[in-house]
Amino acid sequence: MLNNTSILVTGGTGSFGNTFVPMTLAKYNPKKIIIYSRDEMKQWEMAKKFQGDDRVRFFIGDVRDKDRLYRALDGVDYVVHAAATKIVPTAEYNPFECVKTNINGAMNLIDACIDKGVKRVVALSTDKASSPVNLYGATKLASDKLFVAGNSYAGGHQTRFAVVRYGNVMGSRGSVIPFFMSIRDKGVLPITDERMTRFMISLEQGVELVWHAFDDMEGGEIYVKKIPSMKVTDLAWAIAPEARLDYVGIRPGEKLHEQMIGEEDSFHTYEYPEHFKILPAIHEWDRDKNRIKDGKKVQEGFSYTSDNNPDWMEPAELQAWIELNREKIGTI
Repeated sequence: MLNNTSILVTGGTGSFGNTFVPMTLAKYNPKKIIIYSRDEMKQWEMAKKFQGDDRVRFFIGDVRDKDRLYRALDGVDYVVHAAATKIVPTAEYNPFECVKTNINGAMNLIDACIDKGVKRVVALSTDKASSPVNLYGATKLASDKLFVAGNSYAGGHQTRFAVVRYGNVMGSRGSVIPFFMSIRDKGVLPITDERMTRFMISLEQGVELVWHAFDDMEGGEIYVKKIPSMKVTDLAWAIAPEARLDYVGIRPGEKLHEQMIGEEDSFHTYEYPEHFKILPAIHEWDRDKNRIKDGKKVQEGFSYTSDNNPDWMEPAELQAWIELNREKIGTI
């Protein structure tokens, strides 16, 4: 599918891009992968990893800049949209900037991809876009809606858009696993609430979900990977069994449990062996056999949250994963 193609990744120097690039180079041998981002230092550091591989290109630019996107997308076949303002407190204190990147940037990319004849676009979403309680989640919900509607906005053009949604990425920069590992020697770990649960997904699983979306999409789908949940207290115990837990309270904009599919989406959601697919309600696309394929409609009122998940990760499983991935935890 991606063999001998040109792929562009917005925000490509982040955790996702640093995993997507080597995995895609190894599996598909694309003609080139373009890293489009605004941080020259992160590009400089990432370029060192791929020195001598002329398939990996770097392009300084911002999704807020439509003209720059037009230049970068020239001759591109596939796009992964990973650029976003993602840190919840940052978004709360800088709301105008969050909107400019997450919403205006999405609009710029949709326009540019249609005009440049890009074949398929997959945008990365987040559990926080489902029934959002903070600005970051609200902007990502708006972004998801834009990419879904982009398929009708494209009119007769060939460009198709889809979305992938997943929760907490294990071991990524800024996530709780490297944070707990960095302070466990102090003997105390801060826990927001003993009831809190989170979905657990690896970056490799996130990349595979994007590959699946590119291969499966007709346009407008939101793909949700089936992944295990874990209690935050179990996560803390797995990392520091002897540590005392200090309950500090839920932070502003934070949920007790992550949600990736809300009850309101149950009318348009189908289940598959390894994922769910939320189909768009517009144009009756949720009844389109080409989009449904072999999916089974979920029951009305169904939701997919980290506390009602039938699949749970045990502390021993997390410990085994940490041992296998120790060198890269917190570095990408």
